[in-house]
Amino acid sequence: MNKELQNLLNEQLTSWEMAQKNYDALKRVRVKEVEVNGCLYKVQFNPARIVSSAAKVDSKSIQERKCFLCPDHLPPMQKGIPFGDHYQILVNPFPIFPSHLTVPELQHVDQRILYRFADMLDLADCAEDYIVFYNGPQCGASAPDHMHFQAGSKGFLPIEQEWKEKRAEKIITNEAATLWALDDSPRTTLLIESESKEAAVTLFNAVYGAMNLKSGEEEPMINVLAWKERGKQIVCIFPRARHRPACYMAQGDTNILISPASVDMGGVFITPLEKDFEKITANDIADILSEVCLKPADFRALIERIKQRS
Repeated sequence: MNKELQNLLNEQLTSWEMAQKNYDALKRVRVKEVEVNGCLYKVQFNPARIVSSAAKVDSKSIQERKCFLCPDHLPPMQKGIPFGDHYQILVNPFPIFPSHLTVPELQHVDQRILYRFADMLDLADCAEDYIVFYNGPQCGASAPDHMHFQAGSKGFLPIEQEWKEKRAEKIITNEAATLWALDDSPRTTLLIESESKEAAVTLFNAVYGAMNLKSGEEEPMINVLAWKERGKQIVCIFPRARHRPACYMAQGDTNILISPASVDMGGVFITPLEKDFEKITANDIADILSEVCLKPADFRALIERIKQRS
């Protein structure tokens, strides 16, 4: 499928002016690097991403706008290719990655991962040049009312290179798969390393079932990355404690417009405003991660619940 996806991108960048403009701009984005507790984080100044970072995802705002992922509401220039029985693959016109895809469900159904995680692995299996990601409805999804995955070029997120050396604790292991806790605080990361889709799904379900569900929410707060590496399924699960950090709503000099999602959790922080790109430091990133990820005691409690359920 990689060739089909490249052909789709090439066609859309030829025929769709907005996508062409934003992909051209991506070649000129500014990037800087910082280190947080031995982990590399990149900061990307990407003005086009203001659409996502500043998205209003409250119920009232969602009800008042047309869903931009429904087939009937797509721009006439936006073309896709089918995936499975009920998804289509689209070029994301507001890219972070050199090749950035959105994979929405054809039907207008809420953003939920539990019974679709196997679909995510199938997508990672078919699109081996890509890393696939899922943003929970309160964890960076700008369309929490419409089920979708995204995918971006492999080799872009620092965690792809770091996960092996950060494996710290075996939580569950069997013949085909292992669930690890990574040593990458203040981020709280669980990682599945699996030789089969079925074993990966079993471990994911164990994690999901052990996570706390907040009052009024229908899904635990979660970001997920998945990719194929040397024949194995690699999955990063980021349990979340908070949607947006305090600096997102702060006034004056302390304001930083960052709404962390899977890409940020994977090590690339997206700043749509230049003032934030200029001033953000490693300490800011550590503070943001400390706020939106689980506290150490809560992460340990989650690990123990997973062990008890296995």
